[in-house]
Amino acid sequence: MTTRRVELAIGGMTCASCAARVERKLNKVDGVSATVNYATEKAQVDFPAVVSVDDLVGVVESAGYTAEPPRPDDDADQADGLRTRLAVSAALAVPVIVLAMVPAWQFTYWQWVSLALAAPVVTWGAWPFHRPAWTNFRHGAATMDTLISLGVAAATLWSLYALLFGTAGTPGMRHGFDLTMERGSGAGNLYLEVAAGVTTFLLAGRYFEARSKRRSGAALRALLELGAKDVAVLRNGAESRVPIGELEVGDEFVVRPGEKIATDGLVTDGGSAVDLSMLTGEAVPVEVTIGDAVVGGTVNAGGRLVVQATRIGADTQLAQMARLVEDAQNGKARVQRLADRVSAVFVPVVIALAVGTLGFWLGAGGGADAAFTAAVAVLIIACPCALGLATPTALLVGTGRGAQLGILIKGPEVLESTRKVDTVVLDKTGTVTAGKMSLTGVHGAEETEVLRLAAAVEHASEHPIARAIASAAEERLGELPPVKGFRAVEGLGVVGEVEGKTVLAGRTALLEQHDIAVGEEFSQLKAAAEERGATAVVVAWDGEARGVVVVADTVKPTSAEAVAGLRALGLRPVLLTGDNTGSAKAVAAEVGIDEVIAEVLPADKVDVVKRLQAEGRVVAMIGDGVNDAAALAQADLGLSMGTGTDAAIEAGDLTLVRGDLRAAVDAIRLSRRTLATIKGNLFWAFAYNVAALPLAALGLLNPMIAGAAMAFSSVFVVTNSLRLRRFAAAG
Repeated sequence: MTTRRVELAIGGMTCASCAARVERKLNKVDGVSATVNYATEKAQVDFPAVVSVDDLVGVVESAGYTAEPPRPDDDADQADGLRTRLAVSAALAVPVIVLAMVPAWQFTYWQWVSLALAAPVVTWGAWPFHRPAWTNFRHGAATMDTLISLGVAAATLWSLYALLFGTAGTPGMRHGFDLTMERGSGAGNLYLEVAAGVTTFLLAGRYFEARSKRRSGAALRALLELGAKDVAVLRNGAESRVPIGELEVGDEFVVRPGEKIATDGLVTDGGSAVDLSMLTGEAVPVEVTIGDAVVGGTVNAGGRLVVQATRIGADTQLAQMARLVEDAQNGKARVQRLADRVSAVFVPVVIALAVGTLGFWLGAGGGADAAFTAAVAVLIIACPCALGLATPTALLVGTGRGAQLGILIKGPEVLESTRKVDTVVLDKTGTVTAGKMSLTGVHGAEETEVLRLAAAVEHASEHPIARAIASAAEERLGELPPVKGFRAVEGLGVVGEVEGKTVLAGRTALLEQHDIAVGEEFSQLKAAAEERGATAVVVAWDGEARGVVVVADTVKPTSAEAVAGLRALGLRPVLLTGDNTGSAKAVAAEVGIDEVIAEVLPADKVDVVKRLQAEGRVVAMIGDGVNDAAALAQADLGLSMGTGTDAAIEAGDLTLVRGDLRAAVDAIRLSRRTLATIKGNLFWAFAYNVAALPLAALGLLNPMIAGAAMAFSSVFVVTNSLRLRRFAAAG
């Protein structure tokens, strides 16, 4: 069955219980799979064709919430609205609290002034709690807002009773403030400072939550804003600047120095250095020339480029990165699903506990005042808002920071995998090594001449080995002489005339076809190179072998450091390759890997991972090629190099945008740090409620202090999560 995906901004959610309620309602619709994230206030919904978006909106509204496509300024609007409400409430609540706490300042009729000041706070100020509580009550549900609303309303109504029907309204009435309770009738006691203070403290908590959610999502917004807004397109030989939305695949566009590259494409004219730092975190610009691929959102740091668009809009690498990040942030780890289940049953239990506390104190002869105060404190202290924020905020900040460092975490389940992994399997080509041929040696009596003439004839070839020789020679020697009568001999090498000399470059068999002897010295050099896994090209001219040019897939300069970093994380590295054993062992020795599995067919890589898992190992796989995709998917944790193929990237759990293997070390470190932050948040959220509830029920906690502590717990969790923004890459 074909499904579509939509993202909805959910309005009216104030706690994790709200998110769980909306999620349950959506998932009850046939064929619908929904995930609701309290921290981002978004629902990601997969739904069949028979269901419309309007149907989904109707389901959310029937649960008492609103739903609409998200707007970029939603978080800002919410934070600004809460800031205004908080400022007004604080200005009115402070004198109410001060008057209640300092008997010497309690002038005649002070209690009526307190009522006038507190009334706007407990109604308008507390409206963000009352409205969802009433909405959920009408739908037969209770959330954290129910606890807050009941506590504030109970404190206010009790105070009104004491003022109108008790002794609290008597002129000249005084009462003090105590962190514990004293037994009494309660008819002369006011709780306006509790109602106003709790409202203000909780509004402060909500405001800081909203502000921090906006800050924690900043990395994703920055990622989305990296792209160019308009582009200079070449059409019919004329250059015109058009909005980026009008660009089509196949269009050629001009990128001048300092401009952003509008979209993914291939360079068709010019050469330049491209700054990839915004995308990969790599500080050194990368040189590009005709035929090289470039990525949208990166900056042209050098000369003028003409680029042909190959991917636009949602297909670009930048858009895919943003989508991966957002998908990860919208997902739920097992620890979060546990928190959701706990919060869904927590509210009714707390209400029952509050009623039980009230009954116990009344039955024990503690008086209505003591009973009421303890029940209100239970209602307020129990609100597990911190529990609902523990996972999403850490996940938001962790994945956002990862995106800044070029690490894309596909989902929260990935975080849990990183903790258990003990073995890391490294693909050789393109992962440990550069994945392309480079010149590593020139041998002969006249090395410069051997390289110059070999490169001149190879320059006309498109073979990767030929390109490696030609580009290295151009870099060292400058412009190469022209070649005449060029001819490529399939599988053997190339022949051409350079400066009047007939030059041959290729295998021994090519020289033998032209009756040229290779000689003992060059044969030994060639054999030694091939034993190391390199490729040796024999060069001859004027009927005589003149030298050997050696090219090889070189080890990346950072691979040895990366392997050491993986070992430091407690991982056992294994090199996996289809190359010959000699070549594999040479690379493994260079980077510090002891275990080598070589000469493996591409289709058998997944079997190697299965075999290691059967031995009881928890395996991470790092690869970049199409032939790595199955192994990446089979591994307990798949890390795909972002410089590799789309298939490998899709199959991996973590994508490393940089081609630097050290990013794998950073990815595992960041994942483990994020998971540790989530667990720390959950511990403190649970511990706080477990420790504080008995104190409140025993009457040892004033309701206003309970409200302040509850708000502080949420702020603590969010602040703890924001520490992940300071995570620094080791490489």
